[in-house]
Amino acid sequence: MDHTAIASSYDEIAERWLDAQFSQSNGIRQHAQALRFLEDGADGWALNAGCGCNTRFNDLLRGRGLRIEGVDISRRMLDLAGDADPAALLHHADICEWQPPRRYRFISAWDSIWHVRLEQQRALMLKLMHALDTGGVFIFTAGGLDAADSHVDATMGPEVYYSTLGIPGLLAVIEEAGCICRHLEFDQLPHKHLFIIVQRISASALS
Repeated sequence: MDHTAIASSYDEIAERWLDAQFSQSNGIRQHAQALRFLEDGADGWALNAGCGCNTRFNDLLRGRGLRIEGVDISRRMLDLAGDADPAALLHHADICEWQPPRRYRFISAWDSIWHVRLEQQRALMLKLMHALDTGGVFIFTAGGLDAADSHVDATMGPEVYYSTLGIPGLLAVIEEAGCICRHLEFDQLPHKHLFIIVQRISASALS
């Protein structure tokens, strides 16, 4: 399943994240926890990779002095996000091909990069983590499996692709990127929904 098909699937179901059945608290606690690792007093940019249409994290990010940039492959998702928050800088692009124009103090990839093909995930994660400022924080979700895997699921209606590097693979790419895992949690047990908080550390901190 290619990324064009993913875009089409999410164009079809974009409004689902805005209706009453979707919890507007989804991911809020986890983002608040990740933001606590940032140093106080510095402004900068936050990137939402696979931002979707729901802007529920934006107030949290702006509360830390962060300007918001988002990328999504779904045109419909971005149109809805722009209507909800015209101040955010949004890009309609495939995150695997898109090149960050700046460094970020905070990056979120909440329930998004697991739609990237398995063979592209390592490179994408390295790109995102290399786009962090020193001390910058990256929060993302993944399938909490013991090994790499992928599958296609149609629970939401259209078919959607999912993949994960597996916990050992995720930890290995975090180390390769010169970052450190600050927190790893299964937050929806018995579902294997995993979120990880990562921070970029200086070269001196690695010695």
